[in-house]
Amino acid sequence: MTRPEHTMEPDHEVYRTLLESTKAIPWKIDWETLTFSYIGPQIEALLGWSPESWVGIDDWAERMHPDDRERVVNFCVAQSKAGADHEADYRALTRDGDYVWIRDVVHVMRDADGRVDSLVGFMFDISERKASEEKLLRLQQELEDLSLRDGLTGVANRRMFDSILEVEWANAKRHGQPISLVMLDIDYFKQYNDEYGHLAGDDCLKAVARVLESSGARAGDLLARFGGEEFLLLLPNTDETAAHAVADRCRQLILDQRILHATSPIGPHLSASFGVATAIPTDAMDALELLETADCHLYRAKDGGRNCVHSLA
Repeated sequence: MTRPEHTMEPDHEVYRTLLESTKAIPWKIDWETLTFSYIGPQIEALLGWSPESWVGIDDWAERMHPDDRERVVNFCVAQSKAGADHEADYRALTRDGDYVWIRDVVHVMRDADGRVDSLVGFMFDISERKASEEKLLRLQQELEDLSLRDGLTGVANRRMFDSILEVEWANAKRHGQPISLVMLDIDYFKQYNDEYGHLAGDDCLKAVARVLESSGARAGDLLARFGGEEFLLLLPNTDETAAHAVADRCRQLILDQRILHATSPIGPHLSASFGVATAIPTDAMDALELLETADCHLYRAKDGGRNCVHSLA
């Protein structure tokens, strides 16, 4: 005995109820007129705009953040014309003047002849996800910043210095310009730590870093902590005479702080020694040579009695 066949016509009201009970906001646009033939009532709860106010594609575009509008509209129109399903993230304007992050998932519907007939899709509120992504990006940036900064003084660390030196060396070689490097070492810093303790030593390093940062450096100059009590000043487009003058100014500024250093053989206050190197890079040279030359001049400054600047200038 065969069972009787039953046909079930689609119950559009049931489908509507199901669609309108979800957080996703369903919608449909007629492609020929670019008008909304349907948008779910959830849109009002999310953005404050009534379903009746969504007449055509212009309403959709105008209720989008100005910074997102051109990119998103051009992308969605191009994809729709090509008959390709797509999705886009953007900030949608609420009736109160705020913005909510939306993800629009779009499906292209075709007629029997294969022509685009309509667009149907869902809008999803992705504000929480975007907030989490932005927080993660901020944290990643903070971590990146920390990885390039000296943890004690806050100035650039060796890693950042090496990266910037490589870039500035290449620029100087390309333009045939001089590049200078100042290396300084706090005089008798071990004795300072022995006399005042390592916490005071840390404060001393911070104070020296602040002095060097405030020494009138140009925007393109770089201050870095090389390690221990050594610092570096990278001076692009600076000849040796000018670099020597910068170093001597920094030397005097450190003295002017009058940081007590009772065990220094030089005098009662903290001082530093400086080595200066300058080069006009060529293909036969390497940036490491600049560092080595500055180090050599620094040791000559130390051998020469410290609290001085040594260079070829």
